[in-house]
Amino acid sequence: MTMCRAIFLVIALATFAVSRPSASAQSASGSSTPAQSQTPAPAQAAPPSSSSSTTVVLTYHRPTEKEKLKNYAFDSFGPYAILGSLAIAGIQQAETPNATPHNAGIPPDWGQGWDAYGARVGSDFGIHLITQSARYTLAEVFREDTIYYRCECSGFLPRLKHALISTVTARRGEDGHRVFSFPAIAAPYAGTEAAALLWYPGRDDLRPRGYGAMDGFRMGNYNLLIQGGMNVALEFVYGGPHTFLGRHHVPIFSGATGSNSSQ
Repeated sequence: MTMCRAIFLVIALATFAVSRPSASAQSASGSSTPAQSQTPAPAQAAPPSSSSSTTVVLTYHRPTEKEKLKNYAFDSFGPYAILGSLAIAGIQQAETPNATPHNAGIPPDWGQGWDAYGARVGSDFGIHLITQSARYTLAEVFREDTIYYRCECSGFLPRLKHALISTVTARRGEDGHRVFSFPAIAAPYAGTEAAALLWYPGRDDLRPRGYGAMDGFRMGNYNLLIQGGMNVALEFVYGGPHTFLGRHHVPIFSGATGSNSSQ
């Protein structure tokens, strides 16, 4: 029930954001690999304000096929994919859901030890790879842009809300207006269903605790939340290789790196 409430909260926030007229005006300053060129909008005089926070408005640039491929490579094989697989496998290795000591872990049939941990790392990386492949493939079919764009807003809560909303939404059209995204919602379940049906131990008379389609759906709920966590990391921690290079080789505020000096 807690998992369902968390997912419902993310979707509710997305509904509120998408329904607001200002949603389409959300700027697209950065992405998971923010290689897109961004053109600043014409400057307009801002009304006097006592607030010190600033927002830089940039026009949306729909990514090219080359840019999509670069983002797909980062999302699928970048540091988050590798470190996430290592961390999740460690959590699964430590889980003991009513299993005997030599059978502990998820899935329990894989047991313990380094060999079992390696199998879990490979399994989790496979889930992530299928998730990202499904997300980008479906995005092409639905003509959506599912790349993560860092928020141009300031403040912890607005940026956190932006990261969570981006988990179940995408950009569409030349203006990049935000919409509910079937690819973003369905992809996490594609990865876990593949694991449950293809390489996790199946359920039979000898393995009543095996895995099936409903287990894949249940794990998909967690996978969707993990995608939200990755967006939060992209927003607050590390926005991609070009952002990293931008901090070391070119000025921090740059449309090419997708970074923002106010962040």
